[in-house]
Amino acid sequence: MKLLLVLGSDDNYDTISQSIHSLGFELIRYRHVLKAMDNIDEIDPAAIMISARDFPRHWKILVQFVRNERPKETCPIIILKGGNFSAEETSKAFYLGVNGIVADMLVQEDIDRLKNIFGRSVPSKQEQQFFVEPWHRVGLLMADLSDSSFIIGDVKTISANGLSFSSEQPLPPNAVTLNKELKECSLRVGDAILSPVCRITGVEKDIPLEFVSFPADEQRVLNSYLEEIRNN
Repeated sequence: MKLLLVLGSDDNYDTISQSIHSLGFELIRYRHVLKAMDNIDEIDPAAIMISARDFPRHWKILVQFVRNERPKETCPIIILKGGNFSAEETSKAFYLGVNGIVADMLVQEDIDRLKNIFGRSVPSKQEQQFFVEPWHRVGLLMADLSDSSFIIGDVKTISANGLSFSSEQPLPPNAVTLNKELKECSLRVGDAILSPVCRITGVEKDIPLEFVSFPADEQRVLNSYLEEIRNN
C-alpha cells in the first residue's frame, strides 16, 4: 500500500513519515510533479499528498490528471497548504476532487485529520485502520524494562500492523524514544489478552506503535477481532 508524496522541500518529510507510519503505508517520494505523473501507473498509489507551497500551480494539474483515472473513494489526495493558500484555492481544490487540505506545519490537529481521511478512504482489509470507540474492548498495558515502570494507555487507533495510544499518566524520562522496542506488552482485544512485541515509530501526542511479533497464533486472534469490528 503506497503513499505518493510530492514534496519539493525536505521540511516536512520526517514528520509525515513518523505521523502516518502506523497506517501501514510504503512512502514513495518525488520532488517533481511531472515525474510523479509520468510514473503514476507504475507506482499505483493508494493515496497521494502534494505540497501546494512547493507547487502553487502544478498541484492542480496533478489532481486533474489523477482524477481522470482514479476516483477520490479509492485514491485520496491531500493538499499540504502554506500560509498563502486562499479561500478561492480551497474551493477550487475540493471542486477538482481532493479529499482534504491540511496546513503543512502538521500540528497534532492536522495529523489527526490525515489519519481520519486515510483510515476512512484507503481500501485495505489487511491494513485497515480502525478508530477505537468506547464500546470496543481494546486496551494496552506496557512495562518499560529500563526503569520497571508500567505505562497504561488509551488505544486511539488499531490495525493488524500496529496501534496508536495516549498515555493516561505523565511518562517517565526517555520512556518514548524512536524505534525503541517494548517487549512486555499486554493488549486486550475482546476477551483475549495478547502479548505483542511493539516498536515506537513516532514521538507525538498519540504515540504510534508497530507490532514487531506475536506469540503463537495471536496475530490470527487480533485479525479475527478486527474483522468483527469491520462487520459491526
